[in-house]
Amino acid sequence: MQPDWYPAWRDEAFEQLTAKNARLAKDFRLGSWSRYDYDLTAGKLVFSDQSGVKVVSEIQIAGSTSAKAGNWLWAWANSNLPGNLLGDAKLVRAFGEEKGIDNLARAYVDDTGGDLEALGWELTAAMVRVCNVLGAYRSPRGEGGALYLVFKSVRWAN
Repeated sequence: MQPDWYPAWRDEAFEQLTAKNARLAKDFRLGSWSRYDYDLTAGKLVFSDQSGVKVVSEIQIAGSTSAKAGNWLWAWANSNLPGNLLGDAKLVRAFGEEKGIDNLARAYVDDTGGDLEALGWELTAAMVRVCNVLGAYRSPRGEGGALYLVFKSVRWAN
């Protein structure tokens, strides 16, 4: 279930995310660094090259996709993730419950469109819009899945 306005809202959210990520690529060269590392305990995602850390960001976790299961799992429903990185995902759940948007309120969202990565970006874009964060990052995982992270802050390393 979803309200009539949701598809257009979701498409706008994706356009906004695309613009925000383009800005991060321009301002911080995200997508061009030779290495990235995330620390879910510290809530950080850092980008580096051979000379060291260049960009540091504070993150929240949106969710993850699983090619094996063919679905998305919201971060708030994953007991393996640290609770301090789930606040924004919980806001999305509350928004989905309030507005009657099942894909934002249910723990799992099945990939009915046959494009798991597109589903992950779509749901992450909804989180970026609801929480008004700076952008998002997709970290590939084993077996074709990915972990989707959102940026709370981004800065150059000192």
